[in-house]
Amino acid sequence: MEMRPASWTPPRVVIEGCDTLPKLFRQTARTNANRIAMREKTLGIWEAFTWADYYAQARRVGCALLALGFQPGDVAGILSEDNKEWLFADLGIQSIGALSHGIYPTLRAPQLAYQLTDSRARLVFVEDEEQLDKFLAVEAELPLLEYVVVFDMEGLSKFRHPKVLGWDAFLALGDADRPALEQVFEARIDAGGNEDIAILIYTSGTTGAPKGAMVSHRYLLAQSDGYPELPLGPGDEILTFLPLCHAAERIISVCIPIRHAITINLAESGETFAADIQEVAPTFVFAVPRVWEKFYSRVSFIMADATWFGRRAYDTALKAATRAAALRAEGRTVPFWLKTLHRALDLAVLRNIRIELGLNRTRAMMSGAAPISARLLDWFSALGLTVYEGYGQTECGIITNTIPGRSPVGSIGRAMRNVEVRLAEDGEILLRSASNFSGYINQPEKTAETMIDGWIHTGDVGAMDGNGDLTIHDRKKDIIITAGGKNITPSQLENELKFSPYVSDAVVVGDRRKYLAALIMIDQENVERFAQDRRIPFSDYKSLCANEDVVALIEGEVARANAGFSPVEQIKTFRLIDVLLTPEDEELTPTMKLKRKEVERKYRDLIETMY
Repeated sequence: MEMRPASWTPPRVVIEGCDTLPKLFRQTARTNANRIAMREKTLGIWEAFTWADYYAQARRVGCALLALGFQPGDVAGILSEDNKEWLFADLGIQSIGALSHGIYPTLRAPQLAYQLTDSRARLVFVEDEEQLDKFLAVEAELPLLEYVVVFDMEGLSKFRHPKVLGWDAFLALGDADRPALEQVFEARIDAGGNEDIAILIYTSGTTGAPKGAMVSHRYLLAQSDGYPELPLGPGDEILTFLPLCHAAERIISVCIPIRHAITINLAESGETFAADIQEVAPTFVFAVPRVWEKFYSRVSFIMADATWFGRRAYDTALKAATRAAALRAEGRTVPFWLKTLHRALDLAVLRNIRIELGLNRTRAMMSGAAPISARLLDWFSALGLTVYEGYGQTECGIITNTIPGRSPVGSIGRAMRNVEVRLAEDGEILLRSASNFSGYINQPEKTAETMIDGWIHTGDVGAMDGNGDLTIHDRKKDIIITAGGKNITPSQLENELKFSPYVSDAVVVGDRRKYLAALIMIDQENVERFAQDRRIPFSDYKSLCANEDVVALIEGEVARANAGFSPVEQIKTFRLIDVLLTPEDEELTPTMKLKRKEVERKYRDLIETMY
């Protein structure tokens, strides 16, 4: 591959004459003024907003910030679950040349104080009383923070604080001189440039203090236009439910919809997701592997309760679909009888499953943020659903995706538009693209470690085939070397374990040990159902994990996962994590992944019992 000199800089990105996301947002809003841009479900009712509404509300936010004296380069944070106000605030902030700093709503007060101090935020939007309490707990540590704007003032009607404003009172700040402020707002959009920093995205901080990645408008535009393989355009519907401060969700639910005038639907909450997706029946779905595993678990339990005939029809339908797909992959003709059987069973069985899952209109699905089991991808394919597996990092966005029918199952696909990928001598994946980040705020030394001559060092070890399709083996720092010198990639074993409907997550350990062991987090809902069906007594999550029948159940799932690996690669023993973890706990990321190093540290004594 040709190497550019050390002075390499990312290429400029311009879409339809627009070199910033706010310019593209304004153009899309004008061109599609009366189309539906978003819907939000509140108290069970979907409320629609047009692109004209979207832009007008973002402009109200921008004008209010201008009334408060916000200048280009100032920072405003957003601490909230997904909602329309999050989006209005985000685009309003960016449009006046300020930086939007999305914050995970699961952060604890000290973590919030660290991020707001590091970003030097002047203002933070918070969702409600619960999030406001976090600010109040660390107020003394935030002397630079001038304002706190609360989206939902329920329970705060009598609350008074010199820095705190309700959403309506904040928006009203721009009313007194609205014509003049709107002129300034439009002028600020016009003045924006490709390399201007648009947003800050903080990493999870699994190996130290979180780092704030500076993301330019070039990055956002490149990400909004980097997916020619995905069949997206006006009329498509997305269900938004992952945190909007997550890089991938920001790309999928903010940037790409602005580029293609796609409608987003904001789920009411994580608990209502199953009902929301049935009502929306989105044409495109982005989710992390844990969500796709839940789909599989749900169908597994439906089939467990089905009649003998129903189970037989389901199994036959999957086998027919799998056989037909295998013949097509080999370039062979599918026999007429198999084609007819597949169509009939798809109409009678698989179509009903797609409807039950809310995926009956779905034309494309993307999985990202963590590896997904190849067996799970095969299952969705048999259902007639296409899953694109995307790969990326905060520092570059999503930069590869699989191409169905061409990319090997289990790979992360090939580089997308304006992306270069190569492997270092030790197999580490290096990349550079039009969506390279602009460095970590306040941490030039960390930036220099991560990005060298434009190449982002991902920390992932993998391989590349002759077609350019990448396969990730594991995180470079997570590869286990057993006492016998065998290199083990734990993520492959962990993915097989998570394919079980009874396993929520797992961490395989064994570095410098004689054999592999695992810490397993059970799926509470499914294991409770297992216990109730068999009249197994339990009082809480801890007692459920301690029950002999539950341990035996997981032992069977471990044996199933082990079956595909050689003896030295198999898990010899395991322990259950008997604490019900949430994203507020240090062991979990905001996207519900176990942090390997944190788990190994916190459960060191439990690990020792396995050796």
